[in-house]
Amino acid sequence: MTDTPHSDPHAPLGTSEGDVAELIDDNRAVLPPESGVFGRGVNHLGTIFAIGFLCSMAALIFEICMRHIFDAPTIWAHETTTFLCGMGFVFAGLFCASRNQHIRVVIIYDMVGPKARRILNIVISLICALSTGFFSFAAWLMVKKAAFAPTGGIRLETSGSAWNPPFPAILKIFMLVIMVALTVQFLILAYNYFRQKPYISASEAPARR
Repeated sequence: MTDTPHSDPHAPLGTSEGDVAELIDDNRAVLPPESGVFGRGVNHLGTIFAIGFLCSMAALIFEICMRHIFDAPTIWAHETTTFLCGMGFVFAGLFCASRNQHIRVVIIYDMVGPKARRILNIVISLICALSTGFFSFAAWLMVKKAAFAPTGGIRLETSGSAWNPPFPAILKIFMLVIMVALTVQFLILAYNYFRQKPYISASEAPARR
């Protein structure tokens, strides 16, 4: 397949062969260049968390076999599964942002031209960076209570079950890391959108006489 330069991943989808080719080409439609090196790193980490979901499934199958076949239920399978899935879901927000696949309403976005879209991309990225910055501060407040004792020493919050792992504290620390990473990713997107020249598709360009 021939690569089409200067593709616009936000352009309204049509029925032309070029639009179909753009959807198939994962290098452009899945990981936009505006995400930078940081986004490529996040994209590679996605495989690890995908394996985590497989491990959680294996833990559930093991628990079912132990409980219903051998009558010897485990004390760790349920909490481990919940922890692995929670880590995967938290990371998914950063993963989708780096791939530019987060949920959005594009009614106005699709009605404006390339220059206005570029401005919207910058503004939206800055607003998202500001929001995740506030969420990072809120996550830090949770981490202070979950990871530190009133005396200042490290004391990880545990689940309080028979197994009693420190999964709650680890998950809150991981959420703080992801919120900070999201802030960095949105700032990178805003900077790269600012440096980007607006792409004008063939349908939007003025006709030559």
